[in-house]
Amino acid sequence: MPDLSPLLLILFFSFTVKSQLTLDFYNKTCPQFSSTLQEIITDKQIASPTTAAAVLRLFFHDCMVDGCDASVLIASTPFKKAERDADINLSLAGDAFDLITRAKTALELQCPGIVSCADILATAARNLLVMVGGPFYNVPLGRRDSLVSDPLHVQGNIARPNLPLSDIISIFVSKGLTVQEMVALVGAHTIGFSHCKEFAGRIYNDPSLNPQFAERLRILCANYLNQPEMAAFNDIFTPGKFDNMYYRNLKSGLGLLPSDQAIAVDNRTKPFVDLYAANEVEFFRKFAQAMKKVSSFNIKTGGDGEVRRRCHEFNNS
Repeated sequence: MPDLSPLLLILFFSFTVKSQLTLDFYNKTCPQFSSTLQEIITDKQIASPTTAAAVLRLFFHDCMVDGCDASVLIASTPFKKAERDADINLSLAGDAFDLITRAKTALELQCPGIVSCADILATAARNLLVMVGGPFYNVPLGRRDSLVSDPLHVQGNIARPNLPLSDIISIFVSKGLTVQEMVALVGAHTIGFSHCKEFAGRIYNDPSLNPQFAERLRILCANYLNQPEMAAFNDIFTPGKFDNMYYRNLKSGLGLLPSDQAIAVDNRTKPFVDLYAANEVEFFRKFAQAMKKVSSFNIKTGGDGEVRRRCHEFNNS
């Protein structure tokens, strides 16, 4: 029988930490937190409609490495590299960082030293998800910002699209997530885009890819080595709407990334792809449930962290 103690420890720690977070954490110290953040989010999303996908990805990359503690927001210095300089984080969109910076600046003017960058990121991800049609879920508050940001911590904690599916599953399971929750979270690919370098290896010789789709991708990505910014929408039909079209696309050979195709055919994941393709309500329910779990990963509270004055640098910088 496998040793379940590490997983039980993760679950116990998650429960203990969540009990320290509250929905009304800023009600007295920064009552305008919600309204100020929502105003900035709305303005940014209208001006740059890819912001929602960018912030969701930033949120995942933060939480999957050492927990939801805003460590990914720290900028490198000439003396110390930070998490965001890990190779998989180099493509994180500037719009996501810009939104967090704008929100933090506004909140520091209203409530100096009160609202953490980690809470801003977690709440912004939820609010933007709802703005583009996704499900609402509660985000308890009270996170502290990390005191560490190390690019060496990234390896093995964020799934890459070319990893074998067993390795991707292992990463999610190590965070206390089930295979079904993993498949639901991957549904975030229903919005946003991926750069050609992430999927170019399969557009020439992968028979599982829809032939017409593959042909269009070959045209789009013909010169991607010289134009690395070239990208395609993850969902070609409703790229700006959070819905279950991603799963429906997978069943038609329209999955973009290698990992997308893998979950569509593997016996461990295919039943959940089929379920979510047929039932958007169930997809939303499971996605919201999984996001609540992700947002409580390895939370720092009290003296385990700080409330940064600026999200891109530690207070002692």
